Amino acid sequence: MHEDMPGRRPSRSRSRSRREQRRRRRARRRRVGWTAAGAVLIAVAVATYGAASSQGEGGGESAEAKNEVSSGVAPTPSPTPAPADLAPALADITAGLAGRGLSVALLDTTSGKWATYGEGAFDTASIVKVDILATLLLQAQDAGRELTAKEQAYATDMIENSDNDATSALWTVIGSATGLDAANQRLGLLDTRGGGGTVWGVSQTTAADQVRLLQSVFDAKSPLTPPSRAYIQKLMHHIAPGQDWGVSAAADDPAATALKNGWLERSLTKKWDVNSIGRIEIGPRSYFLAVLTNGHTTQEAGIRLVEEASRAAVTEAAALR
Repeated sequence: MHEDMPGRRPSRSRSRSRREQRRRRRARRRRVGWTAAGAVLIAVAVATYGAASSQGEGGGESAEAKNEVSSGVAPTPSPTPAPADLAPALADITAGLAGRGLSVALLDTTSGKWATYGEGAFDTASIVKVDILATLLLQAQDAGRELTAKEQAYATDMIENSDNDATSALWTVIGSATGLDAANQRLGLLDTRGGGGTVWGVSQTTAADQVRLLQSVFDAKSPLTPPSRAYIQKLMHHIAPGQDWGVSAAADDPAATALKNGWLERSLTKKWDVNSIGRIEIGPRSYFLAVLTNGHTTQEAGIRLVEEASRAAVTEAAALR
């Protein structure tokens, strides 16, 4: 393009030509601006219509649910109707608790029906290790990376062997309680809080939250990707011999249960926390089951209570179909 020399005045014809060019450019900018504005208005209208339609039609997802899924936040499971009460089914068991604590939550993955017993928070003991691994994988997803070889080795020892040193290492990697709590907001856990400092075993949770965690590990509607979910599931299916007790006692084939147990003797009271979570198979149906207990004089007594409660809960759930 020709440029005028500095200090040289352009001719009238060139002036008119440049004025015409400027006029045309302004016109083009106006047309582009109106086109972009129109596109925005159309997009807003479509979004508004979609939200109104989904809220107005009985079969549609709510706008809130769609927003939660798109932002990577697991929708909070809301049992509808209210969860069945397991108290009658557990009456013979709870009559002999004698100061021990018990809470149970169960979800039939086919019907979507919940059943629960007991309230309040319990120490996680080693069941928090599933939550720690879910947090690690969620953070790795956010960073667009795979787990390192060392992280994978720690994860295997943590879940399959319930190794505490491996857990402490990954607890540091995820940012301890702060990292766990942030991930749990996205995983849909409502009442779980990480333990202070390095004491991950006294993180607090509820039986219902542990079922929500299992949903995030096994269900497609989860912030965890399919490879992340498959990785946790694989490890939970390979629990070391001697640690394969708990909710698996209620399954047709205990060896087929995806499982994680936790046991902890409290240093001050010398009483035991004994917990178990897992996905169990009974006939053609599967259940997410969490049983949390505390106040036992021995670990063996806690295991017996967990397994008795698991069998009773599943028997009751079969009658709810």
